[in-house]
Amino acid sequence: MSKVVTFGEIMGRLAPPGFLRLPQAMPGSLDVTFAGAEANVAASLSILGLDAHFVTALPNNPIADACVNSLRSIGIDTSSILRSDIGRLGLYFLETGANQRPSRVIYDRDGSTIGQTPADAYDWDKIFADAGWFHVTGITPAVSQVAAEATLHAAEAAKQRGLTVSCDLNFRGKLWRWDSSASPHELAGRTMRQLLPLVDVLIANEEDCGDVLQIRAAETDVASGKLSAERYPEVARRVVQEFPNLRYVATTLRESISASHNNWGAMLYDAAAESASFAPQSGGEYEPYSIRNIVDRVGGGDSFAAGLIFGLLNDDYPTPEAALQFAVAASCLAHSIIGDLNFSSREEIDALAKGSASGRVVR
Repeated sequence: MSKVVTFGEIMGRLAPPGFLRLPQAMPGSLDVTFAGAEANVAASLSILGLDAHFVTALPNNPIADACVNSLRSIGIDTSSILRSDIGRLGLYFLETGANQRPSRVIYDRDGSTIGQTPADAYDWDKIFADAGWFHVTGITPAVSQVAAEATLHAAEAAKQRGLTVSCDLNFRGKLWRWDSSASPHELAGRTMRQLLPLVDVLIANEEDCGDVLQIRAAETDVASGKLSAERYPEVARRVVQEFPNLRYVATTLRESISASHNNWGAMLYDAAAESASFAPQSGGEYEPYSIRNIVDRVGGGDSFAAGLIFGLLNDDYPTPEAALQFAVAASCLAHSIIGDLNFSSREEIDALAKGSASGRVVR
């Protein structure tokens, strides 16, 4: 399989150990790792054995050096990462929730290097050489107008070269502040509508199409954790009507009973066949995974995106439904791993997709 390229911002992730809150942990020690939606996808794909390249812009300092080294340690090709004396490495602080207390994210990413690096700084001819797939999200365009223009330019360059382009909408209400004349929802909608005509595979969570495109599932109350899964094929159909270039629309379906207990599944809409598939299934019916002791849910959607890309690229998963099953199993396992990155092997994911969900010790 040809290489997969992802583009976006990577940050330092600072989190108290366990379930401590930030005021409990500071002054004191925080666990530091490096993460970002597009980098998380590249990490999963590399762990699964693909040739994954991550493109971003980082400052010239030892902390960014450590960030790049962490990516290299799991096999990601970092040769196209730009280094600059402009800007900084963005940060985010995470409190891991439990039971009825939600997880919380605090961003500290204004002035990041990628937010100040123009589109023409990247050598897309070189970056896309021998590449077959390009992945972006709606997070990096939310950082700054410069980052939004770079994302759009990159997608245009990918399409011109015949790559498959995937995009995870990933609406972040705390971002999208770079145009004071528009609300975050308005700015996201305006910007992403420029990007989506270039996209082949659209990925979203249960809220994103409503937040960004104003296309919502009926009889669904995400805040209460109640979803009507059967309504999401209609959402996908309406999205495809607006963007007929789309081949697939995937939606993760998270029912948040509490911070520690989620039901998890997904839908994949095939535009050519005008049909939708759901996973996981039991007895031919959709039955989401019940994840009752979540270790860390941040990055779960990114692990789904990576699993779907891997499945759609791999002949071992001959149908879109098989690719979806793999993606949902991969993202389910990601909820059991601390950090944004999914360190699940292909063998573990295949086992869960085939029904091995007991968690028995493997000896």
